[in-house]
Amino acid sequence: MPLGTAAFIIATAFLTAALSGIFGMAGGLVLMGALALVLPVSAAFVTHGILQLVANGWRAILHRRHVRWPILLYFCLASAVAAGVVACLAFTPSPTLVFLLLGLVPMLVWLPRDWVQLDAARRPHALASGFLVTSLNLTAGVAGPLLDIFFVRTQLTRHEIVATKAATQVFSHLAKILVYGAPLFWTHKTAALPPLWMFGLAIPLSMAGTALGGWVLDRMTDVNFKRWTAWIVTAIGIFYLTKALGDWL
Repeated sequence: MPLGTAAFIIATAFLTAALSGIFGMAGGLVLMGALALVLPVSAAFVTHGILQLVANGWRAILHRRHVRWPILLYFCLASAVAAGVVACLAFTPSPTLVFLLLGLVPMLVWLPRDWVQLDAARRPHALASGFLVTSLNLTAGVAGPLLDIFFVRTQLTRHEIVATKAATQVFSHLAKILVYGAPLFWTHKTAALPPLWMFGLAIPLSMAGTALGGWVLDRMTDVNFKRWTAWIVTAIGIFYLTKALGDWL
C-alpha cells in the first residue's frame, strides 16, 4: 500500500472517531466513504469494521456506566441472525452501490416521528434494530442513521444514547469483519487489506479521537446534540449521492 494512502486512512480514522464520539454515527459514514475511495469493497468493509469496532468499543468503555444492557442483549441476538443470513447469500456490493446506499441511509433521519414509532428500550424493537441495522451494515457498510431511529424516540439521555449505540455497533462491526474478512483469508486475498502497521497506528489514534469526541459531547446540550446530528449526516448523504450519480453517469 502506498504510504500516502495509509496516511490518509490513519488521519481519517482519528477524525471520524472524534466525530462519532460526539454524534454517535456520523464518523462511520465518513470513514466508510473514504475507505471505499482507496480500497476494494471487501477490504474497505473489513478495514472499516476493524477501525469502527475499536472506536465504538472504546467509546462504550468510556461511557460504560450509561450503557442500557437489556437493549444490548436483544440487539446482539438479532445481530447474530442477520450475520448468518447475509453470509449465506455471499453478496458483495459494487462501489457505486455502496456510495448510493451511503447517500440514502442518512435520509432516514428525516422520517416524521408519527410515521415510525420505534423505541429501542422495548424488547421487540431492540430485536428488530439488531436484525435490520446489522443487515444494512453488511450491505451499505454503515447503518448509524437507521440505528438512530430506534433511539431518538426513547427517553434516554445523550450519554445513554451514545454509549448504548456504541455497544450495539461493536457486534454489528464484528459481524462485518467475519462476513467479509473470512472469504479474503480463505481465497488468500489478504493483500488487498492495509498492512498491520497501519492498524497499529490507526487504532490508538481512533481511541484518542473517541476520547476527544467525548470531551466535546460533555459540553453539548441534548437539544443541540440531536439537531446537529440530523444536519451533519444529511450533508454527508448528499455528497455520497452526488458521487454515486457521477460514477453511474
